[in-house]
Amino acid sequence: MSERALIVIPTYNERENLPPLVQRVLALPTPINILVVDDNSPDSTGQIADEIASKCSQVNVLHRKEKDGLGRAYVAGFKWALDQGFDYVFEMDGDFSHNPDDIPSFLQAARKADLVLGSRYTDGIRVINWPLNRLLLSMGAALYVRIITGMPFADPTGGYKCFSKKVLQSIDLEKIRSNGYSFQIEMTHQAWRQGFRVAELPIIFTDRFQGTSKMSFKIVLEALWMVWRLWFQNGFRRSPRNRKDR
Repeated sequence: MSERALIVIPTYNERENLPPLVQRVLALPTPINILVVDDNSPDSTGQIADEIASKCSQVNVLHRKEKDGLGRAYVAGFKWALDQGFDYVFEMDGDFSHNPDDIPSFLQAARKADLVLGSRYTDGIRVINWPLNRLLLSMGAALYVRIITGMPFADPTGGYKCFSKKVLQSIDLEKIRSNGYSFQIEMTHQAWRQGFRVAELPIIFTDRFQGTSKMSFKIVLEALWMVWRLWFQNGFRRSPRNRKDR
């Protein structure tokens, strides 16, 4: 049986973006499945996802009762993916900030790595449509994470990534506590500190043109203290506890 890949797309008020995004993913030469995790969007994104799924067997929808955070949405999607036996599981935003055309490159990189991170800061700054203060915040956060945790990645806070099944199986998803963008840091740290192979793939990130950003001051604060807790969990080490067999 060939290896199977799933894109998990959390949505909240993405009715304009979801249909063309799904169309782009399904048009790829590589067969891909999609799971839309909708947080009861008031703009009917969930109903639109259901309509798409009714016409396409590659698309599935997971409905949650309320808006409960990015981390909880991804955890729900990861559990569903593991139950369904997918070999590779992607995180991808539902607003076109992540280019679906990069998916084949992720899968190629995943043949040699256990976790592939889409990096906005490898081979230069690869960000479009961000104001300078947002760019500086993101780059400063990446440096902050590297200094405290020791993770040697140019972009540890990015949200476009591909997990192998064995990485997700090794993480106790019930114990993942972060829920905003610090969720990205925690999941990567969990894989890295266990010694899994982590690779970075250069991507171009384009900020949303439709809808509104989910960034908030609360999300920033969560990320600020999260890295200290991760350092503590790793026994105050700035290196993996052990190395997985290659």
